Amino acid sequence: MSAPESSPEKIYLPRTSESETLKKIRHTTSHVMAMAVQKLFPKAQVTIGPWIESGFYYDFDSPEPFAEKDLKAIKKEMTKIINRKLPVIREEVTREEAERRIKAINEPYKLEILAGLQEPITIYHLGDQWWDLCAGPHVENTAALNPDAIELESVAGAYWRGDENRAQLQRIYGTAWETPEQLAEYKRRREEALRRDHRKLGKELGLFVFSDQVGPGLPMWTPKGTVLRSTLEEFLKKEQVDRGYLPVVTPHIGRVDLFKASGHWQKYKDDLFPMMGKNEDEGFVLKAMNCPFHVQIYKSSLRSYRELPLRLAEFGTVYRYEQSGELGGLTRVRGFTQDDAHLFVTPEQLDEEFLRVVDLIQSVLRSLRLDKSFKARLSFRDPESDKYIGSDDAWEKSQGAIQRAVETLGMNYFMGIGEAAFYGPKLDFIIQDALEREWQLGTVQVDYNLPERFDLEYVAADGTRQRPVMIHRAPFGSLERLIGILIEEYAGDFPLWLAPVQVRLLPVSDGMLPYAYEVAAQMRLLGIRAEVADGNDRLGKMIREAEKEKIPVMAIVGAKEVESQSLSIRTRASGELGALPVPEVLGKLQQALADREDF
Repeated sequence: MSAPESSPEKIYLPRTSESETLKKIRHTTSHVMAMAVQKLFPKAQVTIGPWIESGFYYDFDSPEPFAEKDLKAIKKEMTKIINRKLPVIREEVTREEAERRIKAINEPYKLEILAGLQEPITIYHLGDQWWDLCAGPHVENTAALNPDAIELESVAGAYWRGDENRAQLQRIYGTAWETPEQLAEYKRRREEALRRDHRKLGKELGLFVFSDQVGPGLPMWTPKGTVLRSTLEEFLKKEQVDRGYLPVVTPHIGRVDLFKASGHWQKYKDDLFPMMGKNEDEGFVLKAMNCPFHVQIYKSSLRSYRELPLRLAEFGTVYRYEQSGELGGLTRVRGFTQDDAHLFVTPEQLDEEFLRVVDLIQSVLRSLRLDKSFKARLSFRDPESDKYIGSDDAWEKSQGAIQRAVETLGMNYFMGIGEAAFYGPKLDFIIQDALEREWQLGTVQVDYNLPERFDLEYVAADGTRQRPVMIHRAPFGSLERLIGILIEEYAGDFPLWLAPVQVRLLPVSDGMLPYAYEVAAQMRLLGIRAEVADGNDRLGKMIREAEKEKIPVMAIVGAKEVESQSLSIRTRASGELGALPVPEVLGKLQQALADREDF
């Protein structure tokens, strides 16, 4: 698959609620907050303070630790500053003048920031009392800010420049909106996000765990979580087999030379785990991508055009040394599994095969109920950047193939110039979840460069040796990230086919246990994930426990059910269904699972 920079990640796209006006409000509010902090904590030094999705932050180096209780005082001081209606003034200065002013106030972080700035150097002032290096944008006067639409949210640690080997800073997060009503709606959504947080629900539902002794960013899957993973894997494996994919398995480590040949070592050495071995000639690294391994499988024999397209698929676990500050539950980890496949095609097959891959991804999104709102991003190279490899001709051909595909399908797409992998352009699928947050999931990439770098060939119909084209694709992206997204999308209430436990039988007394175990065994023989409550609790408590664990189907077993060979069914989707004969229950469950619908 692609290089570390393109691992599926949370992204945000502009929406009407995220207007240019809001960007100016948030950026200016961050400056007001920094001014307030330095008024209350005179020894605090400012570093950077950008606007971000839904808010802003500023990083400070302060000998006095900030506490959550300090936020109230900072906000009060901010309100005073805003109410003074200070003009926000932009000033262009020479590099020398900026350096002189920074040294005069003894702010060394600003000197380092200045060293990385290009001309012109701009400073923004809040009246004549506070200033910072900044490129903007800002409102014209603090009177444009509404104190009742601003909230300081939290204090967190952060490393200077994101480098854990450098100074530990304190980061204050806040949010700012145009009106109090917008802030109220944001807070409502934030509370809903906390309710759906996959880290919280994952623990409550017993799906995965993290251990400090194992290491951060390395999730371990419990039995229930493993069932969920396996269900997703088997679903996609069947889809792939039906579409002509061939399964492969590759090692977790590889020689440095392999990644030098692919270009990953030169481009992303710092994103890989440290090398094992005495030197690069003999060294090995944990694999961060699967594509060089699949290339070697292709290259293991001379291929004929009759063998193409050759579709090699693997659920391959890869490892990337993410910074500790960037880790977050399942959505940003150091070891994750990609539903990776690499297709080797003739140039003439490229367009048709690309369309088939897109069809597969759309089918996957439909099955996961993630197709209600998605966009396609054409992630093309930035012609001004030098981070890409390959010829202009190869890039034009591969970008053209993606452009033709989305236009043929009439897809809703937008351009992402500069978002390409270093070796080829991508078609990225951006889904919107229940909280209107946007994530990159599936991706398809066209690659003329790796076949060239590895000297791949096939024998064409006329007997000549020709170069194949590679398609990289991953409908899920990262399996870990996908599960994190699904937990939050469904609020842990998985559809029947995905639920780790699909049916729980609730015997009202010990005397009903033999019948309950017999029915559960019948269900398991049919591939239905069923379990029996032990019967030691009252029925009401067993129902509450099943609801808490979000079991899709509860089957109550009492004396009447045993006598009539039935089950009294209660579902999360449809409520009470009453007593149904066991064969009818089994048939309905099988049909619902086959159709991936609720019972």
